[in-house]
Amino acid sequence: KSGGQKEKLAYTILAASLAYQFGLTDDTQLRPRTFRFVMIDEAFGRGSDESAQFALELFKKLDLQLLVATPLTKIQVIEPFVSEVTFIANKDGHDSSMRNLTIEEYLEEKKQINELDEKR
Repeated sequence: KSGGQKEKLAYTILAASLAYQFGLTDDTQLRPRTFRFVMIDEAFGRGSDESAQFALELFKKLDLQLLVATPLTKIQVIEPFVSEVTFIANKDGHDSSMRNLTIEEYLEEKKQINELDEKR
């Protein structure tokens, strides 16, 4: 199998195990309102954008609430799937700083930065 096929298989196995753990069913009428929170650390860092998008679509179908820690290089992949982003920086190695934005705020700032870059 190719690397992408292996990634998709791994995400499918993860999703299946989560569905089993949370007792999820296909029938929304039978699905109780449950807490379905999943945290994925170092998510999608080495994999392809296509595999990351596959996983996010799969998790969305399961109605999972995700907290995704991922490198900035993958932010464009997760943008359509998140409602907020938090940036954490530790420039001097002593004190970390954190900035939280809604996805709308983030996209607006990104647009403004791109416009400034184009003018330069």
